[in-house]
Amino acid sequence: MTGVSLALAGVGVGSWPGVIALGAVAAFSERGRIKLKGSLDVSISLLPATFAAVLYGPLAAMLVFGASVVGLSLPVAGRIAYMSSRALTGAAAAGAAAAVASAMSGGTGAIVAAAAAASLVAEGLDALFASVAFALRKLGSLSEALAELFPVVVASVPLYGPAVALLVLAYREISPWTLPLFFVPALAAQRWFLMYQEQRRLATDLGAANERLQAANLSFAKGLIATLDARDRYTAGHSAAVAIYARDIAARMGLAEQQQDLAHLCGLVHDIGKIGLPAGLLEKPGALTLDERREMQRHSEIGEGILAKVDTYAEIASVVRHHHERVDGQGYPDGLAGDATPVLSRIIAVADAYNAMTSDRPYRDAMPSRVARLRLAQAVETQFDTSVVAAFEAILAGSTEDYRLAQDEQFRLTSSVGDHPQVAVESSPLAVANIS
Repeated sequence: MTGVSLALAGVGVGSWPGVIALGAVAAFSERGRIKLKGSLDVSISLLPATFAAVLYGPLAAMLVFGASVVGLSLPVAGRIAYMSSRALTGAAAAGAAAAVASAMSGGTGAIVAAAAAASLVAEGLDALFASVAFALRKLGSLSEALAELFPVVVASVPLYGPAVALLVLAYREISPWTLPLFFVPALAAQRWFLMYQEQRRLATDLGAANERLQAANLSFAKGLIATLDARDRYTAGHSAAVAIYARDIAARMGLAEQQQDLAHLCGLVHDIGKIGLPAGLLEKPGALTLDERREMQRHSEIGEGILAKVDTYAEIASVVRHHHERVDGQGYPDGLAGDATPVLSRIIAVADAYNAMTSDRPYRDAMPSRVARLRLAQAVETQFDTSVVAAFEAILAGSTEDYRLAQDEQFRLTSSVGDHPQVAVESSPLAVANIS
């Protein structure tokens, strides 16, 4: 009805060849829509359609905007609804351009302002109609669609306004035949811009997904530790302490934040292999025999076997396998020496040993933190990596005694575990550090 009224009022299309050409470009461009979120996508046909609105007026704009639907595969009802909304968008864009141009004294500034107004109205109405359709089809809420499309509108207008103004000036001041020279790069730039917007959205979604995965990994690790805690109430507190110490050592050593988080996760699950040890071994209140010690040492390999079956846990499994290796090659299970042991395994080894030495055992009291620190220093370049011990000592030297004894609130993995007999794993204090 709007188009008929305009035609009856004597409004022309300006140039039929130009309108037909722009309609063809718009129809072709519409096939290259850029997907945003879910069923939302944006068109790259607004550039030729907005150009028609500024150059030729409302009737031409309606025809070009409406022609953009020709190349789409839509049901009849959907095609009619979309064509109608696009035609109304074209008329409104042309009206905005005419209003701005008439309010100014003419010249280049008026063209630029008219192009900006037409671009803003075209982008805004297109986003509004798309959001309403999104909500009516029950694909999501109106506010959700508007929130997704609004940044695209805001970012697009500064690009489309100058581009349309340039095209209009070239058409009027040089020749209509210059348009093909301008349209191809303009459309390419428009498509690149929309793809850039899509990539930004994907990057944001990926970041959110990674955060959810990190949280899921942490929850999974805590679930594993809770399972182990059912057998050995000591281990949960020990694992939480090792995790905090390992993360802080990694930070002190200047490792990337991702490696710091990984050190924390590895610390939580480093003893998970104890789940697979024979019944009674963990619960034995006294010193272990030689055979029992060898059986206990299998927990690092068992832990690797458990974690290797979890997707994305391959690196964690390797760190857990090697957290009882020694710098001098006398550790287990593979006898790796020096830098052949993963750096996170070397970090876990120091954090594990220190917390074991500063924790009570049935057969001995916890060592004072100063004694445990001295034991670590005495074992550098034989049992422990010097750089790891130096980093940990720097942390401990500037910390409170509650931190040194893992009694800060941050060391609580769960609520208080209550009184429970602790597990004996070795008879020598320094050896306890290497086995726990």
